[in-house]
Amino acid sequence: MVAPNGARRTKSDHPALPMTVPELAETAAACLAEGAAAMHVHVRDEAGAHALDADLYAEALAAIRERTNGGMIVQVTTEAVGRYSPSEQMQLIRALRPAAVSVALREILRAGEAAASAFFAWTAEQGIGVQHILYDEGDLEKFAQLSRRGDFGDMRRPRLLFVLGRYARDQESRPEDLDAFLAGLQRHRLATDTVWSVCAFGRGETSALATAIARGGHVRVGFENSLWNADGEVARDNAERVAVIARVAANAERPLASAQQARAILGIAC
Repeated sequence: MVAPNGARRTKSDHPALPMTVPELAETAAACLAEGAAAMHVHVRDEAGAHALDADLYAEALAAIRERTNGGMIVQVTTEAVGRYSPSEQMQLIRALRPAAVSVALREILRAGEAAASAFFAWTAEQGIGVQHILYDEGDLEKFAQLSRRGDFGDMRRPRLLFVLGRYARDQESRPEDLDAFLAGLQRHRLATDTVWSVCAFGRGETSALATAIARGGHVRVGFENSLWNADGEVARDNAERVAVIARVAANAERPLASAQQARAILGIAC
């Protein structure tokens, strides 16, 4: 998966960071050509700010679908970034009904466990692939507790994204940041069935993702989390970062996912 823009960076950070719908569509095509099967998308309003806007998302989804001939799977974010309430986050998904969505567990639980449970039951009924974003061991502990209680419904194969580090200036992720998450999966007896992915920050992104690939995980790469190659040089664009990680996967003898495989990884109903 490529995450090309996120909610925070702008073209002042990198001129190739996509901000508009046409730029997202072109980035999708370029990253698809380098091996990305899915794209984690943030849309921006006219001022360039992160927006949970169903109409903007519908426009972006249509443009990406047209530009890639339907070849790029799109995952919609619900990230709050301090701007949106849990009810607004959930309302975006109820209005848009996308194929795939990422949800930070700690954000959505601010609505209360009952409201979050009802939301996840609804996404399951709709066949929406939900990837739960976990930032630390506490998040994983809470996920395991709710999962045992049945708050996620009949979740036989949970989809989790482990964030190695945090969104902070000069954040540098390390491969060993993954250890606590994998130990937690074993401790909570989630290791067998969980489909887990990783994102990482800064110049350490490549080595952290290489470790995740070697240990059987899936990865998310792109300018949302890092602008840099492993040598510290700024990447030309998102497609270059995708190509780097594609080579890492090839060297590890982990073949890239096809569109059909990516849908299964993300839990999207066919």
